[in-house]
Amino acid sequence: MKELLALNVYFRRYAGKMLFGVCCIVLSNVVGVYVAVFVREGLNEAVLHRQTAAGLGGEALMGAVYGAAAGFVVLLLLAAALKGLFMYLMRQSIVVVSRKVEYDLKNDIYNHYQQLGLSFYRAHFTGDMMARIGEDVSNVRMYVGPAVMYFANIIFTFITVIAQMLMVNTQLTVWVLIPLPLLSYSIYHVSKIINRRNTDIQNQLSVLTTASQETFAGIRVIKSFGAESAFFDDFSAKTEEYRRLNMRLAVVNSLFFPLMILLVGISTLMVLYLGGRAVEAGTFSAGNIAEFILYLNMLIWPVASLGWTTALVQKAAASQKRINEFLEHEGEKDGAAVLPFQFNKEITLRNTEFTYPGAAKPALSKINLTIPKGSILGITGKTGCGKSTLAQVLTAQISPNSGEVLFDEKTPGAFSRKDFNNHIAYVPQDVFLFSDTLAENIAFGLAEGAETDEKIAEAAAQAGLARDIAQFPLGLKTLLGERGVLLSGGQKQRVSIARALIKDADVYIFDDCLSAVDADTEKEIITSLTQKLQGKTAIIISHRLASLQAADHILLLDEGKIVEEGTFSELVRAGGSFSELYKLQSNTNYLC
Repeated sequence: MKELLALNVYFRRYAGKMLFGVCCIVLSNVVGVYVAVFVREGLNEAVLHRQTAAGLGGEALMGAVYGAAAGFVVLLLLAAALKGLFMYLMRQSIVVVSRKVEYDLKNDIYNHYQQLGLSFYRAHFTGDMMARIGEDVSNVRMYVGPAVMYFANIIFTFITVIAQMLMVNTQLTVWVLIPLPLLSYSIYHVSKIINRRNTDIQNQLSVLTTASQETFAGIRVIKSFGAESAFFDDFSAKTEEYRRLNMRLAVVNSLFFPLMILLVGISTLMVLYLGGRAVEAGTFSAGNIAEFILYLNMLIWPVASLGWTTALVQKAAASQKRINEFLEHEGEKDGAAVLPFQFNKEITLRNTEFTYPGAAKPALSKINLTIPKGSILGITGKTGCGKSTLAQVLTAQISPNSGEVLFDEKTPGAFSRKDFNNHIAYVPQDVFLFSDTLAENIAFGLAEGAETDEKIAEAAAQAGLARDIAQFPLGLKTLLGERGVLLSGGQKQRVSIARALIKDADVYIFDDCLSAVDADTEKEIITSLTQKLQGKTAIIISHRLASLQAADHILLLDEGKIVEEGTFSELVRAGGSFSELYKLQSNTNYLC
């Protein structure tokens, strides 16, 4: 239950509506008790009139009985209607609050996800995150709404009904309620089992969601290798485990309802037996027996729902624990959050080192580098040499384990995070496009209302997309589909470049973003970029040396270290690894 304390902030937010709902619960139970009282009084009154009118004829006798009971029938109908009204208001307040809490909690989780750094996303699966913001939040909503409502109803039903029963006959009440301690113990014992099994179920659901997400995302690869049956078998095994865990939980849940009905049935038999003997002794009336049976019937649903409600609470506790695990991860802090990003001189890296968690070797080792404003830096090297890691360090997506990254002698954390990101344009190696129009994908990142068709068309032309757009019947309004499925690999890369160019940033970082285009298109884009980037600071990362010919300074990385640096011509003449790579690519027509 301690995991659910995290929801107190939402309960305080909607305290007024929750309190109103609880008041309606109290009033509905008070009115419900009077229903039994009216039945008792009406039945006693009818019996009394029957006795006093015993000498009359059949019709006169029945008329006297009906006349005595008529007034109580009206009172019963009014009480039932009033109880129904309070129950309606109860649901309209508490259940509505649960939906609002669900809305707020999903938004808070989604917002928190966006604040988390890339290290978090490297360690967690997308499907697991989807399960927590979806299924787990739904389980929590069932606690905030139905579970809280029924638990409150159970408490006040027991208080009002048992208090009334004690007022009528203390001895009979004690006998009738003897089974309740046994019921309480059973619930306490079984609820612990339910909690453990619910946790297992939610974890397995995350496994299922992750497997589904990966299958649908990689369906092209799966079909190209003809691996559908293997993936189906794997998914079937996971669903079988999910079914098994749910069946284990169902076995435990199935014990509650029969147990409760048995205990309530025993109590009813006690009322009939002991109440009947009391009537014979003249200490109890027939109306009292009917009243007690109605009280027991009022307790049947709360007692019967106790197991279901307990299961809801245990399931919500398991789900909230999983949600709390993610919410406890610290997001990216905004540093001073008051300094606007200013970059007038240079970017400096001093003894910068970074090692990925669990890696044996550092991805970057003692990087010392100065990038003057307005210059173009080229970076190349073998796969896994640290090029992309360096790009992520420069964009502050990851923080170095040691050393410094400085913009005019200030760390990225000294600036407002939002302002820093607005002045850095990053084209990652892995292109991601949204299932929106081509125009919206290019304009992504601009302030709302800032995009214009002219700016979008200009950025697309600079990225070498003009001819491709002309071939689409809807032009820039073409819907790209999920992850840009309509486009080729090269077109996706150029859309990503256009997205960066339209931003008009101070610093541009292109991470091997021309690997899927042909040599002629690459030459066209490089020429356009050279004109666009005049006066801007740019870092171009590429395996193709042709992309680096316009760079003012070039680095060759190997195992996270700078092994060669200089201008393009200096490195070619030096006869080192860069020169060998240049000759290799020249012979294979990689250079244009």
